[in-house]
Amino acid sequence: MHLLKEWINAQLLNLGLPEKTAGILDNITIFILILLFAFLIDIILRKTIVGVFRRVAGHTKNDWDDLILERGIIHKVIRIVPLLFIYVMLPLSFTNNETSVWLLIAERVCLVAIIAISIRFLNALLDLVNDLYNRRQSGKSIKGFIQVVQIVFICIGLILMIGILFDKSVGSLIAGLGASAAVLMLIFKDSILGFVAGIQLSSNDMLRTGDWITMPKYGADGTVIDVTLNAVKVRNFDNTIVTIPPYSLVSDSFQNWRGMTDSGGRRIKRSISIDMNSVKFCTPEMLEKFRKIEILREYIDEKENELKSYNEEHKIDNAIKVNGRRQTNLGVFRAYIERYLKAHPNVSKKHTCMVRQLQPTEKGIPVELYLFLSEIRWVYYEGIQADIFDHLLAVVPEFDLEVYQNISGSDMRRVRG
Repeated sequence: MHLLKEWINAQLLNLGLPEKTAGILDNITIFILILLFAFLIDIILRKTIVGVFRRVAGHTKNDWDDLILERGIIHKVIRIVPLLFIYVMLPLSFTNNETSVWLLIAERVCLVAIIAISIRFLNALLDLVNDLYNRRQSGKSIKGFIQVVQIVFICIGLILMIGILFDKSVGSLIAGLGASAAVLMLIFKDSILGFVAGIQLSSNDMLRTGDWITMPKYGADGTVIDVTLNAVKVRNFDNTIVTIPPYSLVSDSFQNWRGMTDSGGRRIKRSISIDMNSVKFCTPEMLEKFRKIEILREYIDEKENELKSYNEEHKIDNAIKVNGRRQTNLGVFRAYIERYLKAHPNVSKKHTCMVRQLQPTEKGIPVELYLFLSEIRWVYYEGIQADIFDHLLAVVPEFDLEVYQNISGSDMRRVRG
């Protein structure tokens, strides 16, 4: 390259150019040649290394090599090589004392470019780590930690670049930053709070990507789709996106439905209101009718034997129904519901299954079903729940009971008629 520079200088002098002008032009010519060589190096490396890697990745079943190509990891590494070539060859372009200032500026610009591309490479590498982690691990997000490390790399890179451009020592720049720490903490307050909250959320396993959370204060009722340093993104069931500051999830209360998913059972807690005027003692005819219901036959016989033994033991006068113990149509209905639910294929056998009476109100006697379905998917869960209550509402009249509901316009018309 030095001989080439001398030859170019000689040719420029032969053209009659002044020596000073020839010296500047041969420097510019060599500089342009260096840039061309660097450009060719970049093309050759990308065609060979990236091409070979792409062909190899296409024949493997691993996903990490595809992610490397997707994130452009190799491209960013290759970009550093031409810059290093330019930095090494710059002294050959600027050899005169008069151009030493330009050499210093070019070297500094080149170093800044190398640092900037190196930071891009490190950030892309961290994004690759995050992608690989998310594919290997379902749930916990490390994106917040990744972003913190990326911010640290960026800050270090900025300090180095400022030090190189303005010829300042790194120590003096860090000392200056330390003096303005209060201002920096105010500027990066949300990031600092988000980082602290991210550590708490992760260490306590309070939140994972894919969790269904409810936080009415922020209008959140949906699935967590992203956890970052400054925001937790929630896709609501109406497909709107809500962003919540991570620190709010630590300082305020939110409901996480992951426990329901992990337990394998989704709860039903719903009541049927029975008109109190329809509750009565069972007559022999009613009991005979109830015996024809297959899942009640055994219960009716066992209960009748139990009550008969009790009444005989205590010498109960059966002439008055109030005396002693007797079955009621509401009690038989509750027994029917219990047996119906236990025989239902979608009712979880490992969770609580209970039918109970609640406090009577002006709207009747609430008979509450408390159970868990083994089907936790929302659409299917709602369908099964509806089927259960459709059936129970349809069989209520079979027990000489009536469902309570407020008087409607059609009821008033029937009364008038």
